[in-house]
Amino acid sequence: MRRELIDALAVEQVGWKEYANCLGAHHDLFFPDRGASTRAAKQICAECQVRVDCLEYAVTRGEKFGIWGGLSERERRKIRKQRAAEALQRAVS
Repeated sequence: MRRELIDALAVEQVGWKEYANCLGAHHDLFFPDRGASTRAAKQICAECQVRVDCLEYAVTRGEKFGIWGGLSERERRKIRKQRAAEALQRAVS
């Protein structure tokens, strides 16, 4: 029960989505089939005022699918690995 409440509250804090350029766009652009072009989605993201918020949302939640903040899962995975390495380096220092 407590976890459900925390998750529900977290959804309320995602007000940036209301300002996203992708709001109302067809979801297939952002969740393309394997091998399909991501160019259109990334172009929409490139011009979006909340791109950084969107990307951070996806990176911190480990989103496995789709284009978020202009990056694919493979590109976001690199960010997560880099952050983990930096955190490890700080812990060792």
